[in-house]
Amino acid sequence: MKRLLIIGASILQLPAILKAKEMGLYVGVADFNPHAIGVSHADEYFNVSTIDEEGVYQTGREFKADGIVTLATDMPMRAVAYATHKLGLVGISYDTAIKATDKGEMIKAFEVAGVEHPWYYILHTPEDLKKVVSEITYPCISKPVDNAGSRGVVLIESSKDLENAIQYSSLNGRNGGVIIEEYLKGSEVSVEVMVVNEDVHILQVTDKLTTGSPHFVEMGHSQPSLLDYKDIRAIKDLAKRAVNSIGINHGPAHVEIMLTDQGPKMIELGARMGGDCITTHLVPLSTGIDMVKATIQIALGECPSIAPRFDKGAAIRYIEETNGVIENISGIDKVNSINGIEHVVLTKAVGDVVNRISSSVDRIGYVISQADTAQAAIDLCENAMKHIVITTK
Repeated sequence: MKRLLIIGASILQLPAILKAKEMGLYVGVADFNPHAIGVSHADEYFNVSTIDEEGVYQTGREFKADGIVTLATDMPMRAVAYATHKLGLVGISYDTAIKATDKGEMIKAFEVAGVEHPWYYILHTPEDLKKVVSEITYPCISKPVDNAGSRGVVLIESSKDLENAIQYSSLNGRNGGVIIEEYLKGSEVSVEVMVVNEDVHILQVTDKLTTGSPHFVEMGHSQPSLLDYKDIRAIKDLAKRAVNSIGINHGPAHVEIMLTDQGPKMIELGARMGGDCITTHLVPLSTGIDMVKATIQIALGECPSIAPRFDKGAAIRYIEETNGVIENISGIDKVNSINGIEHVVLTKAVGDVVNRISSSVDRIGYVISQADTAQAAIDLCENAMKHIVITTK
């Protein structure tokens, strides 16, 4: 029986834990939280932080892992790469892991490879800002170089907002580094990728709905993209070049792109499956491809099946609510009974505080649908959410 070590045991890793058990694997999980939801589903638990590189390596060695994976989270990728390299397992290089988790190193790699990207300035100290302040044009975006989920991302409208925005981004990062970028306007998409033996395969292009400025929190996704064929072809080409530019040669990638008036430009990418249920739920619903299983197979040195089995529409929409404390929730049973609604999930309950949405952690739930087309799936989600009534005070 092959042994798979999964880094993290949170709700984000649960699909991998359950899939690995379904595949007949012996599963270990490493997480600092012994009460994480995935711990009870695994065969063995290790009390190790997901970003402890040496700890993950020693755990993999002790567990005698045949493969090590993590899903939909960026920072554990460094520990995974460190461990797989030292243990001689399949995985990306540590250099690639750095470029995939540090937005400054990532955009520099894009520049070297001629991959279209926004203009940018990387700031590590106040002196760095003084050197470039006269060159910055507005509006622009500020974000930490080492965080995800829209944390610390903010639109800067003018020079008077610059210092406060940089401080906000810096405080929401791990090491304080900030990147200021061109504010890209257009249609935002993500590209879901699987790399098998250095061959880049595009599995799906996903349309994205965000809150817009100032924080650009993702509030919905749908597949396949409704953009025209010419634009989709250019987006796929850019995604492949971006994946190659940072050296991803095995496993999944999630590539975020803005289709601008000048053509597609890179936003950023991750050397892992996409979050927000895009790759765990939408890709299987729209194509029949099991990305979680494929990711596990690649980590184990196996060749996955990534040929689409059908062509349908799939969508997710996040529930919005005003500030306050939740007093009552109704309509969930009604939505669950609607044909085509695949999942209804609430991440907050009665008594929980609802905050204004400034990052993905502020969202309170979602609805996922499958239909014959992307537009039909979107309509299904949006109509279903009208039945969900959340009362706050």
